[in-house]
Amino acid sequence: MTIPSYTGVATGAVAAACLAAGCAAPPSKPATLICPYAPWYQHAYRHGAVATRETQQRMQAWYASRAAGPVSNVLSFGGGVNGIGVTSGTPKVYLVFYGSQWTSGGDPQAAAAYLQSLFTGIGTGGEQWSGTMTQYCDGERVAKGATSCPAGAPHVGYPRAGLLAGVWFDGSAASPANATTAQLAQEAVNAARHFGNTSADSNRYALYFIVSPSGAHPDGFGTTGGFCGWHDFTSSSFGDIAYANLPYVSDLGTSCGANFVNRGAAGVLDGFSIVGGHEYAEIVTDQNPAGGWANAQTGEENADECAWIAAGQGASANVSMGNGAYAMQSTWSGRSAVAFVGAVADDPPRQGWARSATGRIVHPNHSSHRLSLRSCCTSGADAAPVASDRAR
Repeated sequence: MTIPSYTGVATGAVAAACLAAGCAAPPSKPATLICPYAPWYQHAYRHGAVATRETQQRMQAWYASRAAGPVSNVLSFGGGVNGIGVTSGTPKVYLVFYGSQWTSGGDPQAAAAYLQSLFTGIGTGGEQWSGTMTQYCDGERVAKGATSCPAGAPHVGYPRAGLLAGVWFDGSAASPANATTAQLAQEAVNAARHFGNTSADSNRYALYFIVSPSGAHPDGFGTTGGFCGWHDFTSSSFGDIAYANLPYVSDLGTSCGANFVNRGAAGVLDGFSIVGGHEYAEIVTDQNPAGGWANAQTGEENADECAWIAAGQGASANVSMGNGAYAMQSTWSGRSAVAFVGAVADDPPRQGWARSATGRIVHPNHSSHRLSLRSCCTSGADAAPVASDRAR
């Protein structure tokens, strides 16, 4: 899919990647640009929603016809919700395969095994894709509305031993044909109980992926939703529970990323790693929405600004991990008024400077660093090394 340029819409040296790749996230603050075709429109709980590629095209057309003036790409801190902004420790992913269908024909593409492998691999083999997220922070040192991290603030952890902390095939009942948001949230709470995470402390860095079987339509997936996945959190007696709604995305084929990076049989499951990675990147940087990091003007989170880029800077690519390579989308790498085109920049960054995709430090006002609409996004394939003080 060709991503059109929006030079007539977003001007300035640093422009929003959302207008290059489409906007598909719920606003964490009142958004200046409210797109009626976005999956989050009138569904505010769909944080970090990945639009289907067709929905994204409609959104692009809407923005092109209505938006005017410069659109900021800067992400700012939402102040935290219940004291939580980002996953400021080592993240742990729990995969929950929701419903008895998973063991009775509900997994025709073997997605369950693929997802387990993906989340086992993230953080291993020196992969740099997840390093991008470690530049985001929260805590009492970070003011609401801040666009950079002060010294001493806790950052998102790097999962150097892999992300996967547990797997549950919940076959106690069939997954609903059209699970509601309340049912998805309850399944996340059920999972916390199943894994023994029954306190707020044990759930502080726990992320639950509620994966529905083929043929199911959680929250209208494949019918009226126009999305491929989203994330949210719910309160419980076990503390706040962060979770993602991950439908069986290959049911929608290329609309949700099948063969987006790899051709033929090798790319059938591309959508699961692209969408799954997208939601992981946004949960850890906005764990209790909208208390984490988001674009105050458009509402986009860090992965939304780089979604469905097919070619050029920031294009989705295979990212090598300790157990293989997976199709992953790029994510936004930026702070303050500059864009970090790399995995992780120095913390705190030198004011007004950015690390390029090759690791070279450049100034945004220098003629060699005139950013295009996509140059803010990095897949990690060519990113700078992860800073050792962030990799914990």
